[in-house]
Amino acid sequence: MHPLDPLFKKNREWSESIRRRDPDFFPTLSRQQAPAYLWIGCSDSRVPANEICGLLPGEIFVHRNVANIVVHSDLNCLSVMQYAIDVLQVKHILVVGHYGCGGVRAALSNQKFGLIDNWLRHVQDVKGKYTDHLACIADESARIDRLCELNVIDQVINAAETTLVQNAWERGQELAVHGWVYGLHDGLVRHLGISLSNADELAAALKTDWARKKAALVDV
Repeated sequence: MHPLDPLFKKNREWSESIRRRDPDFFPTLSRQQAPAYLWIGCSDSRVPANEICGLLPGEIFVHRNVANIVVHSDLNCLSVMQYAIDVLQVKHILVVGHYGCGGVRAALSNQKFGLIDNWLRHVQDVKGKYTDHLACIADESARIDRLCELNVIDQVINAAETTLVQNAWERGQELAVHGWVYGLHDGLVRHLGISLSNADELAAALKTDWARKKAALVDV
């Protein structure tokens, strides 16, 4: 048996289960996609967007990278955002981190892994903004999780500051950027208290001290 054969078997079982419930699902899906959401999440194999939100293929557009980073020079992420905003007309961009993120842990502890260290410099920049706040958290796991939250908040602001989102707002397109964090320990998503749907909300967020603001997290 080829080591990949189990994947083909599971694929056939999955396809058959979908077709039993809805014989027209795949023919309809092949002709269009109309998701309302763009998910920008971590590459971690334990954080699958569709399954977490209970959505079927075609209902969420997805971009993933290590530590769910939005960088203005990352043409991959920006291209996904442009297609989602301009062509698919998504209404919500979900920037989703997760507790216990290995990339965030590496950035916090200055671990060295090679090429990826350059990418994780972006998380280290976030760490640098909140050095004093993070130093007050004695427990290492709690400190990592707090940086996971702060990293999401910074990436939400980065996303909102792109010309793609700014232009959408200027032309009156309905579009909001939200910050979520996912718990590997319980499978629940929590809202981090940041949702930006216009330039005024972005301006207010830029003035907020997110290290001091510990908004009540809401399971969604």
